[in-house]
Amino acid sequence: LPKGKVDPGETVPCTAVRECDEETGYRVALEARLPTANYRADDQDKTVDYWIGRVRDDEGFAPDEEVDEIRWVPVQDATTFLTYSDDAELVRLAAGAPKTTPLIVLRHAKAMKRADFDGKDDAERPLSGRGRGEAKRLVDVLDAFGIEKIHSSPFKRCMSTVSRFAKTSGADIVAEHTLSEAGHLADPDSTAARVMELAAQQEPTVVCTHRPVLPTVVSALSSALGLAPAAIQDDPNWDARLPPGAMIVIHREWTELGPRAFAVEQHYLPR
Repeated sequence: LPKGKVDPGETVPCTAVRECDEETGYRVALEARLPTANYRADDQDKTVDYWIGRVRDDEGFAPDEEVDEIRWVPVQDATTFLTYSDDAELVRLAAGAPKTTPLIVLRHAKAMKRADFDGKDDAERPLSGRGRGEAKRLVDVLDAFGIEKIHSSPFKRCMSTVSRFAKTSGADIVAEHTLSEAGHLADPDSTAARVMELAAQQEPTVVCTHRPVLPTVVSALSSALGLAPAAIQDDPNWDARLPPGAMIVIHREWTELGPRAFAVEQHYLPR
């Protein structure tokens, strides 16, 4: 199972994608998160985060000082190759998991303070210098999950958050007035209805919006994805109080009843 250490300033999903590429030559998109492994080795506590990876490209494998050989084997044979029983159980869980596609709820990156903005229209308030740096780092995070569609509030700070990823990926940004602070304030029911429509689209999607809009977005998603309100109240991964540049990643499976939330996780950009 490819794995490795997090580089300084790197998010864990980006580490997973990078290490898989370096050790196998396969570039993957992350699907559902698997159970985290915690153990002690060499007098240190260690944590390993795992995801199911869908192969996007095969760049070709070359042996090096870390990896002699890669091999695909049937799931039932994996236990003969894996050192730890927990890893064998992890493989069985991955093999039995449904295919999922991500929906990412993203709060825009750090914006200029309202008090420092001398423009007349708050919709034009830009990202701060730190926010521009966050937008740059978000490119690799969104790519790690294979995002293909971008829906964003038309406010400048949201559009700037996803524009660099749009340029890199070639995806168009769909401006959504209902995801803006003004649109949500005027008609929160329309915001909820639009979020439920987006949840039903099967493509890997990111939705970029504002802190005041996030509770409505999360509540609408709980309804669209078959979750009772109580189910998200006690789960910190559904906490709508995201800092700038942070995200909730919902892995959706597709059933006869429509999309359902199979797994959810949150990610923050390292400071």
